[in-house]
Formats: sequence, structure tokens, C-alpha cells
Amino acid sequence: MSRFIQLASFFLLTSLLAMTAAQAADPARPPSLKTIPVPEPSNLGDFITDKQQAIALGKALFWEMRVGSDGMTACASCHFNAGVDSRSNNQVNPGSPRVHADGSPDPDIAFDFGPNRQLAAGDFPFRQLSDVLDRSSAPVFDSNDIVTSQGVFAADFIATEAGKSKDKVAYKPDVDGFMFDNKNVRRAAQRNAPSVINSVFNFRNFFDGRAQNDFNGINNWGNRDPDAKVFKALTPAQVEAVQISLNNASLASQAVAPPLSDREMSASGRSLPDIGRKLLRMSPLALQKVHNTDSVLGNVSRYPQKGLKIRSYSDMVKAAFNPQWWNSPKMIRTAKDAPTIIVDRKDREDEDYSLMEYNFSLFFGLAIQLYESTLVADDSPYDRFMIGDASAVSEAAVRGVDVFRSQSRGRCINCHEGAELTGASVTRVAASPIRIRDEQALDRGFNNIGVRPSTDDVGIGGTDPFGNPLANIRRAATVPTCANGLPCPVVADGFMKVPGLRNVELTAPYFHNGGTLTLRDVLDFYSRGGDFAKLEQLDGSEIAPLNILMNDDQEKADLEAFLLSLTDERVRHQKAPFDHPQLFVTNGHKLESGEPGNAKDKFIEIKAVGRDGGLPLMGFMQ
Repeated sequence: MSRFIQLASFFLLTSLLAMTAAQAADPARPPSLKTIPVPEPSNLGDFITDKQQAIALGKALFWEMRVGSDGMTACASCHFNAGVDSRSNNQVNPGSPRVHADGSPDPDIAFDFGPNRQLAAGDFPFRQLSDVLDRSSAPVFDSNDIVTSQGVFAADFIATEAGKSKDKVAYKPDVDGFMFDNKNVRRAAQRNAPSVINSVFNFRNFFDGRAQNDFNGINNWGNRDPDAKVFKALTPAQVEAVQISLNNASLASQAVAPPLSDREMSASGRSLPDIGRKLLRMSPLALQKVHNTDSVLGNVSRYPQKGLKIRSYSDMVKAAFNPQWWNSPKMIRTAKDAPTIIVDRKDREDEDYSLMEYNFSLFFGLAIQLYESTLVADDSPYDRFMIGDASAVSEAAVRGVDVFRSQSRGRCINCHEGAELTGASVTRVAASPIRIRDEQALDRGFNNIGVRPSTDDVGIGGTDPFGNPLANIRRAATVPTCANGLPCPVVADGFMKVPGLRNVELTAPYFHNGGTLTLRDVLDFYSRGGDFAKLEQLDGSEIAPLNILMNDDQEKADLEAFLLSLTDERVRHQKAPFDHPQLFVTNGHKLESGEPGNAKDKFIEIKAVGRDGGLPLMGFMQ
């Protein structure tokens, strides 16, 4: 018996030592987001004279419906519910990012769910396998449709008209198939709308990373665009074109893209100076109520009347920005295939822009970045737990975070890194912009987890308008060396930005295609290592698949408890800084037969909420 006890003790000690070694190899629990400073451009003072005024301008512009060509589509129209879009009617794109193996667009796309469809729980997930835990099992249903956000009707831009909320446009039949019963319906964007909350921590934005960390004042391409220039008044009488660059400004880069997208907010052919020409003379938020206790705009609210006690957006720009970016009587003349020139006001033509109008992209991008920089959800139960409140989360959530970080089980932390819970953060990319995973080199913070084949959406494997790869690893002068001493194979096709996870309870549907409805379905997806047994780049080379061990129901329940502990209740209850003005959003169409044209809209009112919050948010399809 003594010998048995000795052997048993030896094996127990050996097991404990092995467990301890395995635990020691596991990364630490992710820190509280409260420990991370909010990134900000180092040269912001060259542009902004009053940061609070810039935040107020940014909040007004973000919620302003008249930014859209139709006079009713705001940036917030796709981000009004926990930073995302909770609409479920007419929210489907038929898979238009799809490409052929050579990278050329694939025009042979069709709806599986149809335009103006009211989605139902039974439609999800969009790839349904005969064995939910086997990615190699035969699919019983498969769709490359995308749950995204409805935008504008197909149209060509003609002009803005003084005092008019709507642009002058020429509507046209929708060649991309957004039609029902011979009528145009609102077009849909190409990917599921990610949350703007905590997006300030991202090094790049958009799922494909095209919103660059450096903002050039004009568009989302940063220093990739060699011709991007704003105008600067050295004196009111002397104006010159200059190139600018603001670091840690991917939110500004992101903000200036959707207002020009003919899927999201704009008729084709419109520019940011055109939007400036329309808005700068207008009283802010004149069509929308702003609560008198709004945390940013309450002191200038006209509640219960609509709008603000501010004469114009022009006045807000002057209060926030350095005069050298707006104060000049000179006019700027642009023409297609001709150089941009500066003219005196007396020589102006109808299409010339004032300095403030021309630089509107600079004001729009930076102001919205500064507003979105206040949308930091860092007060979840888990965040409080990690700064010492042991009672903030349940025992199940504690077990869940330990599965999340385990290198022998969940391994979730390998992509959802750091306090921000994403490798795409400024802190993680600054520390190491390239990641080596399974002997393959990739951009840190991007991954292909097998949601769809790479040809459905190439993601960061695409190119910019200047012919350069979106993936920085494909632009690198040298490639990292792998353990075998050879250059690591580079992978990028089908790779998407890894999202942060705070408030994930509130942000369904999930993944870049919006094809997964519940957190449990997400956990099942990871349990089977994605939805496709073989992942390939466009050239046919293989991408290392997910390798997750998480088939235990208790582990899934614990992981879900951890994910639920990441909800900041201020977001759920719309408390400051997540309060907001009134908004009207389109929600599908009334189906009426008749002559060709645009279908009639249906609307939902999002009521104005003040700093103390309001009713809890309703989730997707609730």
C-alpha cells in the first residue's frame, strides 16, 4: 500500500507540475480597458483650437441626416444601436464583394434572401452544416449573402441646392439588383457594420483595413495617396496646397469614406466639398430633436423644438479649428483632368469652392474622430473585476476568461489580444505590426477564420486605388524568417480585421458577413475551427486553418458568461457618453405596384436621449 501511495503521489505531483507549467505558458488575463490611454494624433494642435467644440461639431455631424444625398441618411444610420445597426428589413447584400480566382470582380451574383426581405431567426446561420461540430460535413444550406446596412437609392449626383436637405440627383435603374417588383429599393453596403464604440483603439479601420492610421485630410488612403492635399491660408490673402498627415487618426480616415459611397450615403459622383457647400450654411440638426440634457450638445439644445441654438455649421467649424484652414476669401477651382487653381472671389464661378468648403473633409474627419474618441466602453463588469472588484463577475465568467486565454483549449486571446481584445489595436500593432502564425506571416490584427471562402471577399488581400496591396505585409521590403530558416509564406486573402469584444452581447449579427445570429452559434463556429475545412488564397496556396479545442458545453457556457461580462451597461441604457440626438432611419419599403421608380420608405424613429439614458436597447430582430 505504501508503494501505491508513493506512486500515486508521484503521478499526482507530476500532473500538478504539468498543469502549472501549462498555466504558466498561458497569457495573463486581459487587463481592464481603463488601463489603456485613448490614442490621439500627436499634431492635433496644428488643426484644432478647441477640442470640446470639435467634439460638439463631430457629434452633430455624426447624427446629421442631411449629410446623405437623400437628406435622411446619417453616419449614425448604420451605427445607432450599441454602435451598430439593429435593423433586419432590407438589410441584405447579395454577395457583391465576390471575385474570381484571378481577383477580378465576379458579376454572377444573386440574392438568396432577396431585396426588402424581413430576416428571421431561421435564416441563420448562413452556412448550416449537417454536423455542427464538423467543418468538413456537408452543408444543408449555404449562402454568400451579407447582412449589412441599407443606404441610398441608385442615383447620379448633379448638385447641391442652397437650403435644400436633399441633393439634386438623377435616379437610375439599379444595375446591381437592388430592385423589387420593378422598383428600386435602397442599396446595401458590402459588409456588416462594425461598432464605432471603442473603434478609436484600432490602428486601422474597416474590416479590410483601408482606413489608414494616418489621415491626409482628404480621404481614407493616408500617405498611399500621393496627390491628396488640403489648402492652407498662410495669410487670408495667400493660400497654398499642402500635404498633411495626422497619426493615430484612422477614425478620421474612416469617417470621410461612407459619405461618398453610392451604397451607403451618396449619389455617385459627389465630393466632400459638395457636402460642405450644402451643410456649412445650415443650422445644425435642424430636422432632429436634441435632448436638453445631452452630454455634449445639451447646453445649445432647442428642446423640445428641433435643432441647436447655433446659426450654422460654419460657426461650429470656426469655433473648433485653426483659422488657417478656413479663413480666406480665396476660392478653389477644381475640374476633372485639370489642375486645381486658386482664384479671387470676384472671379468665382458657380462650381468654385470656398476654403472652408474645400477643406470640409478635414473638418468632417477630425471632428467625428474626436467625437467617436469619447465613445469608450471601459466600465464593463470584467473591466471592474480586473482593477480589483472581485465581486463584479460570476465564477462562470472567471472560468470563461481562463478558457479564453488557455493555450491548450480556447486560444481566443491569440487574436483577441490585450486590454482592447484585438490584435488590430494601436498598442498591439505599434509593438509588432507583423504576426507569425503557424509558419505564415500576416498583418497583425487580421485573420482568415473560415467564415467564407477567400473569393467571396478578399478583405485585406485586395488593393488600393493606386495598385498597392492593402496588406502591409505584402508591401514590406523584407519578409520575416520562419523557424525553418526560410522566408515565411505571406498570407492575406480573405483576412479581416479582428474586432474587439466589448458589448458583443449587443452587436449581433456577427462576423464580417453578418451571417451568424447568436453567441452560442459563434462558439460552435470556433469549436469546429471555422466553416470550411480548407482555406485558400486566390493563388490556391493554403492558409493555416483554425485549431480550437472547445467542444465541452460547460466551457462554452463559461465562455459565454465571460463575453456577457464585457457589456458596459451605459451602452445598453444609452447613458453618457452614449446618449444621442433623435434620428429617423429607413427600414425597408412599402410594397406597392406601379410605375418604375423608387419604392416608398418605411421609417423607425430613434428618440433623443440625454446623459441619464433611456430604455434599454433592443437587439437585432427584437
